[in-house]
Amino acid sequence: MRVSLQQIVVDCREPRTLVRFWARLLGAEPVHRARGWSHVELPGTARLAFQPVPEGKSVKNRLHLDLAVDDIAAATERAVTLGASRVGGTVTDDQGSFQSMVDPEGNEFCLVTG
Repeated sequence: MRVSLQQIVVDCREPRTLVRFWARLLGAEPVHRARGWSHVELPGTARLAFQPVPEGKSVKNRLHLDLAVDDIAAATERAVTLGASRVGGTVTDDQGSFQSMVDPEGNEFCLVTG
């Protein structure tokens, strides 16, 4: 039996709004689907989908995305310009560096090098 990752789904209140943030950040086009869903297609990897839910985010994510970047400072500024927020400062360890971020609905992600 073969199992493969098809998509990563993010629960959110406003999929059409949130998909625009992620599409701009990842250089993709937003796609709007039936029943309020939206997604972005990421060549060579799983689709990133946004599912409408009635409640807002209330606790820390149990899963987050790490996005590989060449320049954390530049990527952070771009993400902030698009609507993200920093969480703390850049951290460097023996694996490289990362900047924790949250998207416009508070979902965590990291910009990483290394």
